[in-house]
Amino acid sequence: MRMVKATDRQSAKRPPQPGMRDLRKGGRAGLVQSLGRGLSLLDSLAESADGISLSDLCQQVGLSVSTAHRLLTTLEEQGYVRCHAGTRRWSIGLQAFIVGSAFVKARDLLEIARPRMRGLMEQSGETVNLAIIDGGEAVFLAQVECRQMMRALAPPGVRVPLHCSGLGKALLAALPEAEVGRILRGYGLPRLSPKTLTTVDRLRADLAQTRVRGYSFDDQEHSIGLRCVAAAVFDEHREQVGAVSLSGPAVRIPDERVAILGDLVRKTAEVITLAYCGNR
Repeated sequence: MRMVKATDRQSAKRPPQPGMRDLRKGGRAGLVQSLGRGLSLLDSLAESADGISLSDLCQQVGLSVSTAHRLLTTLEEQGYVRCHAGTRRWSIGLQAFIVGSAFVKARDLLEIARPRMRGLMEQSGETVNLAIIDGGEAVFLAQVECRQMMRALAPPGVRVPLHCSGLGKALLAALPEAEVGRILRGYGLPRLSPKTLTTVDRLRADLAQTRVRGYSFDDQEHSIGLRCVAAAVFDEHREQVGAVSLSGPAVRIPDERVAILGDLVRKTAEVITLAYCGNR
């Protein structure tokens, strides 16, 4: 996430995604081809409610029996497909359902949140964001940009660390302590700015404040010049499903405005939570 002028919007490029490694030319084509073939198999299986034999599946996707069986075996090991012992017919597995369900939940959250996000932007005059947690990062699902000349740009798919972003800290604060510890051990606390909280004790104290206030506060910890307040959205089991935030330049979010904006984002998160839980 970075600050851009409104006139820079057309030239702004999406930052590279963390975790993506350059692949050497040798093997890349084969990897992409195998992935494409595997997805073709999943597509065909998804259309076969009662399962399908290996030979029929090969005819549908245009693969040899050996190639299809190799790919199916790999997908079966990961739980994405299954082979019924009695009939030897293949069908979609539980993991594919889990992945699909995650998308449906994220889409549902986005549809519910978007009108509330726009209302929050109108109330505050600042850019509003929606994100979910993925490992040690917050992933942006949507953004409603404000009308100011200077604003934070974060297209869908952009990832930010949990420990030094408003969205990330709101998500962390909503997790059990054991899960927070696991994430911090796995991903560490890298410094992104001079204000980044780089010790576990300081971060845990900050998360404790977040729980008391009902919103998190990123005081230029991700990027100098950018401030953010955020609050978690919950499901009916009081488990976090995402977070909503307000972000803008520090000159527009002075200390005396933080609590006001924090209260706005907290109330908006509560409204989204109620709607997400079915009280629309």
